[in-house]
Amino acid sequence: MADPITAALAVGWGLQAVGWIASPIISEIFKKGSSFLGFDASKKLKELEPKVLLLERVMEAVEDSLDRPRLEQLFKDLKSAFYEAEDILDDVEYHRLEKQIQDGKLKSDGDSAIRWESGMSRHQLKSSFEKIEKVINDACAILERLNLPPVTDYNWRQVVPPNSRSAVTTAAPPLKVIGRDEDRDKIIAMLHDKECHGHESTNIGLCYSVIGIHGIAGSGKSTLAQYICDREKKDKEEEKDGHFDLVIWIHVSQKFDLQAIFTEVLEGATGKPFSEFKNRNTLRENLVKELRGKRILLVLDDVWYNIRDAGHQGELEQVLSPLEVAKTGTKILVTSRSKDALVALGAVGERCIPISDLNYDVFLQMFMHYALRGAVVPGHDGIKLQMLGDEIAKKLNRSPLAARTVGAQLCLRPNVEFWRRTRDRDLLNETMGALWWSYQHLDEQVRRCFAYCSIYPRRRRLKRNELVQLWMAEGFIKTTNAEEEPDGVGQDYFDELLSASFLQLAERKMEHGCEVDYFTVHDLLRDLAEEAAIGDCFKIDEGFRGEVPPDVRHIFVGSCDRKMLTEKIFQLQNLRTLIMDHALEIELTDVKFLESMFTRLQNLRVLVLRFNGLLDGGIFLLPASIGLLKHLRYFYFRLDAEMKLILPDSITKLYHIQLLDVAQASRMDFSGAKHMSHLINLRRVSPGLDFPNIGSLKWLQILQGFFVKNKLGYEIQQLKQLNKLEGRLAIMGLQNVRGKEEAIEASVAQKERVTELEFIWDDRSCSPEVEAEVLEGLCPPKYLEKLEIINYQGSTYPNWMVSKENGGPEHLRNLWLYKCSRLEPAPELFEVFVHLRWFRLWHSNWDALPDNMEQLTLLQVLDINHCPNIRLLPALPQSLEKFNLRAGNEEFTRSCETTGDPNWQKIQHIPHKTIRRV
Repeated sequence: MADPITAALAVGWGLQAVGWIASPIISEIFKKGSSFLGFDASKKLKELEPKVLLLERVMEAVEDSLDRPRLEQLFKDLKSAFYEAEDILDDVEYHRLEKQIQDGKLKSDGDSAIRWESGMSRHQLKSSFEKIEKVINDACAILERLNLPPVTDYNWRQVVPPNSRSAVTTAAPPLKVIGRDEDRDKIIAMLHDKECHGHESTNIGLCYSVIGIHGIAGSGKSTLAQYICDREKKDKEEEKDGHFDLVIWIHVSQKFDLQAIFTEVLEGATGKPFSEFKNRNTLRENLVKELRGKRILLVLDDVWYNIRDAGHQGELEQVLSPLEVAKTGTKILVTSRSKDALVALGAVGERCIPISDLNYDVFLQMFMHYALRGAVVPGHDGIKLQMLGDEIAKKLNRSPLAARTVGAQLCLRPNVEFWRRTRDRDLLNETMGALWWSYQHLDEQVRRCFAYCSIYPRRRRLKRNELVQLWMAEGFIKTTNAEEEPDGVGQDYFDELLSASFLQLAERKMEHGCEVDYFTVHDLLRDLAEEAAIGDCFKIDEGFRGEVPPDVRHIFVGSCDRKMLTEKIFQLQNLRTLIMDHALEIELTDVKFLESMFTRLQNLRVLVLRFNGLLDGGIFLLPASIGLLKHLRYFYFRLDAEMKLILPDSITKLYHIQLLDVAQASRMDFSGAKHMSHLINLRRVSPGLDFPNIGSLKWLQILQGFFVKNKLGYEIQQLKQLNKLEGRLAIMGLQNVRGKEEAIEASVAQKERVTELEFIWDDRSCSPEVEAEVLEGLCPPKYLEKLEIINYQGSTYPNWMVSKENGGPEHLRNLWLYKCSRLEPAPELFEVFVHLRWFRLWHSNWDALPDNMEQLTLLQVLDINHCPNIRLLPALPQSLEKFNLRAGNEEFTRSCETTGDPNWQKIQHIPHKTIRRV
């Protein structure tokens, strides 16, 4: 199998240039600026079209040409001119919004024509367009020296149809592992080989031994380890003979942190999150306590090792040191690109296992599985696809990752002609060539989104919505008509990348009773993303002392000091993205520090800042110069300190802003809140940012909290038009709603994207009868997953909670009743909400749980807290995984702990039980 770096270099930079030049980017920027400069865009583009096609041919043929250095510079110049034109147009759009707001005519982006406010802007844009045209002309002049055949057919290059995204499916098929059963069984036999416990290792006398899998990126090492890990977890759950007491999976990666790994192992051993250990010795002591005397399978995935670094082996050995107290028979399963890493950890001889190349017939079976996804193409076409599939598979060098990525593209177009063209492509000779080919078949905007992912550290776990929000802020998402929402198009981009395996589901976690998905980019595809983004994206890791490329547009800072920021990063005036993943210690000079940042980096579209520590006086002032960031769309400011944050009025002049998250401070002072309605493009806002007239922000998606007040601009009717809201929404101050009709005005049922709702009464100034009316009027959307009702003093349930015929959520998963002291048990709840996973009853006067609870066959968590009248449990569903009882009736509590008691018997099938008296 070819080395991926060699393959990447063989493909070369030319492909990146071809894809960028052939994309709609240039035509879009000309069309957008044509009305401002008074020329016919279609005529100009018709003149440029043959030149762009010729330029594509130049870029494809230039790999070994003496003209390559000059063309590389021309390509850089072309991108620079494009970015410059885009910035000028964005500046003009800003002034349009400013004028609309001053005139009192608030409209969102694109609702009216842009008028020029500055002759200088017109001159600058004309100059940028002239640069673009000159670069294209200069590059095409080189064609004569390359002796390429003339282009007579402008349709020679096959492109992806604009509507191809509609064929992409969002539901990934079940995980299927093909051709690894023999490897799996061999390694499982080693894991349970009692004669070798602690002896087939260089660590003679220890209670553990090491088994390792090594091979190049994308060869299936992690998949095989996951296959084995899944089998061992099932054996543990079924308590089969010889099962491990703990099965723990840790991803190590190139830049690993020992404290982070110890924390992950501790979390894996206990099933609980830990963040309080600041001292590594204390953390290690707690870890040793949890591992002592247990037989453990620890999987260390993707271990990197530098044999030339004398200290690296010692660091790897420290990772295993807590396992010295484990039970004999403990095993460590390691995956790595390097055999040296396995040897350094103690694997020797036959326990250093190279990932086996798949037999071609098995590989073909795998490839056709991805290419057809089980579909049967009837007749002669089906036979042809099988034959073509065989020919394509032979070009992929039996790379599992190439099979998945190329197969995913073929799956979208199961027709003979497309598969035949695929077979004839030269790029399929090497693994990276195949991946580049699949990348080229993505829509250009999708390619930009994927390349942007390279800004993050390797194997970084990414959330879908956060990534889409960043793509929007960078301007990567393009809509084709007025009805399309950028967010929806961004979700389509994400699904396309997921379907084509450019993004992969890394983990699905339960967080606060709801499932949360985390995604990652596979290592080999990550190499491709870095190639695609070269020159645009840059990362600064711990220990970096080099130079930052002067033309870079997007920077991720993993570790940095103020000197590097001020001397290097603040000089990058074209910078569009600055993500500070590393928190800076707060200093007295931070106002001047931020002043310098905001003054110099005025082209920023994305800014993520993190600070921690404490200043005398406990005040952190965000300078007014933030208002200079006219292009800013994404501003995340985290202040991990007990300090008061003062926000300047100039924030309300960030008319392009889409995400504004500044809510980490314990207190906030914002005198400009009354003008927040000017931010008409705002989509996501901090939960702690309190301002009136929120109903005017029609694009708002993430609000999290809304406080109803007896004050103009804070009425519950402000929520009426905000039907794009999604995720979590807490409606507080419900005592200020005067009845059912007012509650209905909030149109809660129309907010179909809201998945978590909290209804909160903050005091008892409202009568129980009115509260009942209000709750009746707050009928949630049918897709709601989580509902919390807090401090409700009504004595009746709304009809939508106790009757299926009255609307309400159809698949509620999590229900929490907190301090609803007048409510009595209602069996109807569990007839309506039959899909519950969590049920929490806190501070309630219920005297019993309903007898029909056993029918909740999906219920996983039952949480009873401060319910003194409950004394007897009904039959509980077998699906329960956790039972929590706290501060209940003493007799009832004791009965749940007493062996043989009926209450004790009813919870014996539940794996995790927590019973506390306070």
